[in-house]
Amino acid sequence: MAHHVQDHPGIPVAQATVLTLSPSAQPNRWTVLDSLVCGAAAGAVAKTAIAPLDRTKIIFQVSSNRFSAKEALRLLYCTYLKDGFLSLWRGNSATMVRVIPYAAIQFCSHDQYKSILGAHYGFQGKALPPLPRFLAGSLAGTTATMLTYPLDMVRARMAVTAREMYSNVLHVFVRISQEEGLRTLYRGFTPTILGVIPYAGITFFTYESLKKLHTEKTRRAQPYPHERLAFGACAGMIGQSASYPLDVVRRRMQTAGVTGGAAYGTVLGTLRHIVTTEGVVRGLYKGLSMNWVKGPIAVGVSFSTFDLAHEMLSRFRRAGHFPH
Repeated sequence: MAHHVQDHPGIPVAQATVLTLSPSAQPNRWTVLDSLVCGAAAGAVAKTAIAPLDRTKIIFQVSSNRFSAKEALRLLYCTYLKDGFLSLWRGNSATMVRVIPYAAIQFCSHDQYKSILGAHYGFQGKALPPLPRFLAGSLAGTTATMLTYPLDMVRARMAVTAREMYSNVLHVFVRISQEEGLRTLYRGFTPTILGVIPYAGITFFTYESLKKLHTEKTRRAQPYPHERLAFGACAGMIGQSASYPLDVVRRRMQTAGVTGGAAYGTVLGTLRHIVTTEGVVRGLYKGLSMNWVKGPIAVGVSFSTFDLAHEMLSRFRRAGHFPH
């Protein structure tokens, strides 16, 4: 494989593997602040777009009720009738508090890891080989998750509870700390990390690979916006399908304090309980079909927003609006 080229100089490397990126696409031309700002914007836009579907998915994940598209639509409609249109975005403020730093850190660290791995494997300024490409995504997702996990716990709690229980993000932190202990803020951390490693790795790997193939075939440095959306959609569907069971386990463990899930203390215990009581497909893959709708939209919008925001910043710099 191409990433062994340093140990085996006699192995020929395909020209496409070492395709040089255009100057605007080279991570080392972007500052850390650029990546943080663009990543934050990407996360905020993407998550707001699919917030009602995301909330509905979480409600089904943490309950034993059978999922179907009809039941999901009925839940959305009943929520709208009972609490109003904006209630479909309940918990989105907590989502923004989590997603903005998470996405900023993930995209920024991804650029940094690509640069580090590119230098290590001898591909600085060039498209990375497959293994480093996957590692950069996995490390980026792991870094962002470790730094923002308590915010994900808060968001899950707000999504499955009534407004009377938790009035705002700070209230969730205070109540959990007082009633359940600070360690509860990291309940479900293990399955989250185990899920993020393949999810982030596969998602970034797929998106970067599709962009690389596109450049090789078309000789255009950057895809069109609709092509970015399609690449991101494919990346999101593949990545989320691979890691979905661990996402269900994570949600059960996170919300055990308010749903009464005494069996959700450990990863294996939660897996065993779900499989025993609900089955493998109906339990561990509950809501996956909804994820196939919202996931590709979210990831496609996120990657597209990030790339387009970077291009916009680059244009502003070239025009002299921002310092280099």
